[in-house]
Amino acid sequence: MNLINDARLAALRFHTTQPYPCSYLPGKLARAQVATPDRLIDTHRYEKLIQVGFRRSGSFTYRPSCDHCHACIPARVSVNEFTPNRTQRRTWKRYQHLAATLQTHHFHPDHFSLYQRYQLKHHGNTGMDCDDREQYHDFLLQSNINTQLIEFHENGQLRMISIVDQLSNGLSSVYTFYDPDEPNASFGTYNILWQIAQCRELNLPYVYLGYWIKENRKMSYKANFQPLEVLIDTQWRPFASIESSF
Repeated sequence: MNLINDARLAALRFHTTQPYPCSYLPGKLARAQVATPDRLIDTHRYEKLIQVGFRRSGSFTYRPSCDHCHACIPARVSVNEFTPNRTQRRTWKRYQHLAATLQTHHFHPDHFSLYQRYQLKHHGNTGMDCDDREQYHDFLLQSNINTQLIEFHENGQLRMISIVDQLSNGLSSVYTFYDPDEPNASFGTYNILWQIAQCRELNLPYVYLGYWIKENRKMSYKANFQPLEVLIDTQWRPFASIESSF
């Protein structure tokens, strides 16, 4: 799709960053195409951008534009065709008792405390484990999109937070963090299953999962949610039809 010729995006400008260390694949350099100005990227424009592989981090809207690497593949779950596998059915049953509360995105010290604990356990020594309140706000709470924050409690105890953008054709999973001290937890899997269930209730066809990266274990799990669709050469295609090429 030619972004410049799309009437809804005509007011935006696109530029490519200088190379920087890739946060997904160690030892590689990355570049990103960035959409600006931030203030003009509302829900309607973001819906167009996500169709061509853009994602957002706070108000920063981007897609990979690396010189010699195409490892980051946009992925979405086809909700109406999704059938959970045996492990996912067990996970759904295990956590279905969690109480989910939908709210507007806002700062709460309990959320931030959970975020810090999660980052220390799962992303230690990456820089994210040192995020202060301002960095947390810029990453997760700054948004011009129709964004919701969902709290998940178990017997009154906060277990998980999920940040989700609601679009006209689906939910876009922005970020999820959860209690890192729960033994053998599968909160992340449950959260995606919950978003799929929400889409069915809202009659929305897709859950956008961000980028599938085969070589990165923390990003490759998305292939477990079938049928998955991936964006290849400007076309959304079944993951099964191109899996062998990666």
